[in-house]
Parts: sequence; structure tokens; C-alpha cells
Amino acid sequence: MKKEYDFSKGERGKFYRPGVKLNLPIYLEPDVEAFVRKYANKKKVDRQKIVNKWLRNNIETVKSVL
Repeated sequence: MKKEYDFSKGERGKFYRPGVKLNLPIYLEPDVEAFVRKYANKKKVDRQKIVNKWLRNNIETVKSVL
């Protein structure tokens, strides 16, 4: 790395896009991922759909307690 960088010709906010939705990755632990993969393959459904359904069910359970 250089000691200093010259940002004098930089443009503030050049890549800023208001309202852009970011989809951040969520990393599962290996044992959880293996179970989800096996279950999704057995049901012939996308892993993302399985995880989202389980999370939604859990959210509803927690909401009912709050």
C-alpha cells in the first residue's frame, strides 16, 4: 500500500444510488447447510424457499409471544 493516496479528483457520491435494495448473503454453518440441502433435495424445492419458510414460521411464533 502507498503511504498516501490522492483523492483530490475524486467525486463524492459517484456510486451512491438512493433506494437500492441490498441482498446480503447469509452463511449457514456446515451442519445446518447440509441438513437444509438434503431436505430441499428430498422435497425438490429450492433451499432458499425452505429457509425463508422456516424463518417466517419462527417469526410468527415469536410475534405471538411478544
